[in-house]
Amino acid sequence: MDNITLNNGVQLPPIGFGVFQSSPEDTVDAVRTALEVGYRHIDTAAAYGNERQVGEGIRASGVDRDDIVVETKIWVSDYGYDETLHAFDKATRKLGFDTVDVLILHQPAPDRFAKTVAAYQALEQLYADGRVRAIGVSNFMPHHLRSLLDQTDVIPALNQIELHPYFTQPDVQRADAEHGILDQAWSPIGGITFYPGFGDERVSVLDDPTIRAIGEAHGKTAAQVMLRWHLQQGRNAIPKSTNPGRIAENFDVFDFALSDEELASLDALDTGKRNGPDPDGTDTSRFERVIPED
Repeated sequence: MDNITLNNGVQLPPIGFGVFQSSPEDTVDAVRTALEVGYRHIDTAAAYGNERQVGEGIRASGVDRDDIVVETKIWVSDYGYDETLHAFDKATRKLGFDTVDVLILHQPAPDRFAKTVAAYQALEQLYADGRVRAIGVSNFMPHHLRSLLDQTDVIPALNQIELHPYFTQPDVQRADAEHGILDQAWSPIGGITFYPGFGDERVSVLDDPTIRAIGEAHGKTAAQVMLRWHLQQGRNAIPKSTNPGRIAENFDVFDFALSDEELASLDALDTGKRNGPDPDGTDTSRFERVIPED
């Protein structure tokens, strides 16, 4: 499939490779493997603690840096204008690159939204200076987005949100579409169903009988069906794994197509139930995590 064109003209591959919860020890090999398989978009974050290893994996792969979209995120404890500019310097120092292709805010942090706005204004400055090619947000609900757009100039290129067949966030998708903002799916195959700290009383999306039946009809796995669902609906999806076989499997989604009926049946699985943290949640203790300098 063709690359996705962001609202500022930057090209983004439809499938990215995520490193959330990947240990520093596993990240280098996972990133190198992903690039050898064919991924050309790597998504990390300051809060993941593995930006340095992402850079090492890219260099170890031998793939030209200019051919790779590198995306990272500013964590809430670094929000604020000057603080975010410094956070960018921390990120590039760890990655080992002077520029970042896509830089986004990790959370809306509504309890300190003035600092969120200031952080985004710093992203706008980095964009104007050519140090980043596109800027965006993550986990922004429509009301967060409206408040941000009222106080800033550059429309986010993308909004990275929890999105899988059990949680499709149609209201967020509509708000993003209204402004030409790309929906970027974290937990695109529902693996976040078992998000740490949220209990174990969850049903894995990978075990859903409807998804499995569609997979059997195409000779594909449930994960591949869900990734294809995202691609055919115009989203960017970021699966994650450190298993070489699964890394390759998640990229092997370009040789089949889902019918309109199959797409509709996947849409119908939405439960409206969030499995990751609520962006408007009152427990903001995790926001206080300090991102190391090195």
